[in-house]
Amino acid sequence: MTTPLPKIELHVHLEGAIRPRTLLDIAARNGLSLPFQTEAEAASFYRFRDFDHFLEIWMVTTNIPRTATDYRQIVHDYAGEAAGHGAVYLEAIFSPFERIVRGIDPDEIFSGYCDGAAQAREEYGIEVRLTPDIGRQLDPAEVEPLLGHAAKYAERGVVGLGLGGSETRSPTEAWARCFAIARDTGLGSVPHAGEATGPELVREAIDLLGADRIRHGIAAVADPDLLVELAERGIGCDVCPTSNVRTGVVPSLQAHPLPRMVAAGVSCTVNTDDPAMFDTDLSREYAQLDQLGTTASNAFAAGVAGALCDDATRDRLREIGANAAW
Repeated sequence: MTTPLPKIELHVHLEGAIRPRTLLDIAARNGLSLPFQTEAEAASFYRFRDFDHFLEIWMVTTNIPRTATDYRQIVHDYAGEAAGHGAVYLEAIFSPFERIVRGIDPDEIFSGYCDGAAQAREEYGIEVRLTPDIGRQLDPAEVEPLLGHAAKYAERGVVGLGLGGSETRSPTEAWARCFAIARDTGLGSVPHAGEATGPELVREAIDLLGADRIRHGIAAVADPDLLVELAERGIGCDVCPTSNVRTGVVPSLQAHPLPRMVAAGVSCTVNTDDPAMFDTDLSREYAQLDQLGTTASNAFAAGVAGALCDDATRDRLREIGANAAW
């Protein structure tokens, strides 16, 4: 069996990486129900009409995990899956703040995810860092006091703060204070922007949230000056090709903006986003690279450059890249 090329994934939502069988098991364990009862029914349920429909389904399914055991299992299972596709480093997204405001103990959430990351390192040799994501539908005043939980777990692998959900639900400027607080505690800034909207949201993420990277960022192709700035400042984009097609924000893989972004010098990784919901995996994403204007080597280098990791980890990743049979 051929050893897969090494990969770095900087954009995967752990709640969207739970395979249907596991999600059904977690629901049963927590005494909860899902709109599907079998894996075949899940495949039908995950046929998205558009981006808003995807967000509706996201809210239905992602509230099923409730305990530290659930969260640990989610990280462990996906890390094992990704390692099987060659992943050596993950920056995994999770959405704790919706859960906390609904009454789940924050330490239950954060400790579960961090325990899963530690277990994954021991079992699979894969480095997992964690980036809690804020849903734009939340109230910034409600989220702000909760940010200390992310900082509390920085020594256990929490490295950044994200912003997700519908980009039209709240103005970017409303979240500027939250991101300033996070930066003051040493966390990086990795907001979603320019997925289903225009380049102005990418600009706002840079100017108002101090983005170290942009999650998605594909709308930047509509603004040549913005592309130049992303390239010159080394602000990478976490691009998710299959996700963009499945949610309808691009009409087809052939029409995807990634080749134009790479040609403009923007550092772009290739990611699964929500692999269980989009029926994809890292190998499938990388199998499409010849259509997307980049290479496995370039995507890995972008991952090394963009990762919110310590210097020792970055040096190990560089060494892996240098020794790979590209």
